[in-house]
Amino acid sequence: MSRWRPPAPGSTAIITRDGFERLKAELDHLWHVLRPEVVKALAAAAAEGDRSENAEYIYRKKQLGEIDRRARYLSKRIPVLKVAEGTPGDRGLVFFGARIQLENIDTGEILHYRIVGPDETDARQGWISIDSPLARAVLKKRVDDEFAAELPSGRASFVVVGVRYG
Repeated sequence: MSRWRPPAPGSTAIITRDGFERLKAELDHLWHVLRPEVVKALAAAAAEGDRSENAEYIYRKKQLGEIDRRARYLSKRIPVLKVAEGTPGDRGLVFFGARIQLENIDTGEILHYRIVGPDETDARQGWISIDSPLARAVLKKRVDDEFAAELPSGRASFVVVGVRYG
């Protein structure tokens, strides 16, 4: 059996202004604060001698790799992102950036979400990616529109209870 996996589908290159500023701040923090600290600690650990048995050296080397990977990703991703600003002309339709209130028809549960870019999702805040099955299904719907979405847990039916922007 091969280890090869097909590449993941590309994510939508759209982001809110706040999300864009957070990514830029993260990249700046990685390059100007965190990476120099780790390099200094790595140099100190390397000066202690045998690197093969030096846990501090091994840890710092791994940490530096993680920082470099994230910084490389952000350096490539930030220039291609399109910042979506403003609100749509028809504020009654669900588009990117909308804060939506949905009712699960099957359970009666009320759910609150905000549709954001894939680089700024946060489940704790209810921020879902525009690439998610639920967001794809609810796009261009109005209040009181019913729709179904194929979720990982199975097919679910919803009704749009509220839409707002800002």
